[in-house]
Amino acid sequence: MKERVEAALEKIRPALQADGGDVELVDVKDGVATVKLTGHCAG
Repeated sequence: MKERVEAALEKIRPALQADGGDVELVDVKDGVATVKLTGHCAG
C-alpha cells in the first residue's frame, strides 16, 4: 500500500514543486495515508 501511495504522490509532486511546495509521506496505517506538506504557495 505504501508503494501505491508513493506512486500517486510522484504524479502530483511536480505541480506542488512548481508552486514552491512539496509533499512528504509520513505514514500509511489502516488504509489512511498521512502526509506532510512543505514549502509555500506563490498565489
